Amino acid sequence: MNAATAVAAGAGASLVCGLTIVPLRRLALRWGMTDRPGAKKAHARPTPYVGGIAIALGTLVPAVAVLGFADIRITAILMAAAIVALLGLIDDIRPLPPVTRLVVETVAATGVVLSGVHVHLAGDWLDLPLTVVWIVVMANSFNLLDNMDGVLGAVATVTAAFLAIMAFAGGEPALALLLVVLTCAGIGFLPHNWAPAKTFMGDSGSLFIGFVLTCSAVFLISGHTWDTVAAGLLLPTFVATVDTGVVFLSRLRAGRSPLLGGTDHVSHRMRKIGLSVRLVASALGLMAAAACGLCLTMTLGWMPPLAVTIIAAGTAFVLVTLFQSVKVYPRATPRKTPPRIRERRR
Repeated sequence: MNAATAVAAGAGASLVCGLTIVPLRRLALRWGMTDRPGAKKAHARPTPYVGGIAIALGTLVPAVAVLGFADIRITAILMAAAIVALLGLIDDIRPLPPVTRLVVETVAATGVVLSGVHVHLAGDWLDLPLTVVWIVVMANSFNLLDNMDGVLGAVATVTAAFLAIMAFAGGEPALALLLVVLTCAGIGFLPHNWAPAKTFMGDSGSLFIGFVLTCSAVFLISGHTWDTVAAGLLLPTFVATVDTGVVFLSRLRAGRSPLLGGTDHVSHRMRKIGLSVRLVASALGLMAAAACGLCLTMTLGWMPPLAVTIIAAGTAFVLVTLFQSVKVYPRATPRKTPPRIRERRR
């Protein structure tokens, strides 16, 4: 694969995404497939959530057209991502039980792992379930990151672009092309999702993106030492990991269920301190770029993996701690005690 092929495939991805998203949006409005405002949601008007279909088509069509099914690992990633995109679409239309979602996601991740995309830590069969768990957890973390206009679109586009560079540098042209078309599909989608968003990507898009990015990160560090694995898994998913850590810890501290939705994510906390929606999306995109840039320095051999791992883990810990100080939960109203009635002195 040469540069001309990658450019053509990327242009095709943006074109497919751009041409399909407008008619899909009209169909969604006609059929009532909209995300309506609620107490646990940040948007103020019903918005179609079919953008994920356009992203998936914009990625899958050029990738299959150029790559075909020659590489079993790439084929497994594409098939798994298509399955979870369909799962997300069904969940968007009619919410599914969490167990059903987890079962399907686990089966899809298992298919990717059995194709040869997995970490090498324990050196035995434990590597397989560990990788499955990581893929499922991070795919859902990306899903939860889709909570404000432009946020996941910006993070995903930046992350896919850096991973594409790392794949080219690592001698994996097929994976690089897959990431190029995902980047360009994200570019085609972002104008429709930038604040104020005309279209959401929905679970179909966020799960699709989460699977492709997480599986790609695992692909790139397969066969490496533990320090490279740690940095290579954490940095491409840095924003999603920090967001999940912030939400999980703050809900436990507040006595809330970590599994319920809410407006307590990193993006909502950044809004609380005065940033606009567009600035939040831009800032989180820059955070993803910084994390992936650090990972790229490791890939190119400019920094040792252990140093990169320490920097990444330390920064994540600091951010999770700092964001706890932003108050997002309403204060409990103190119960009023009835006034005491003085007894008459006799």
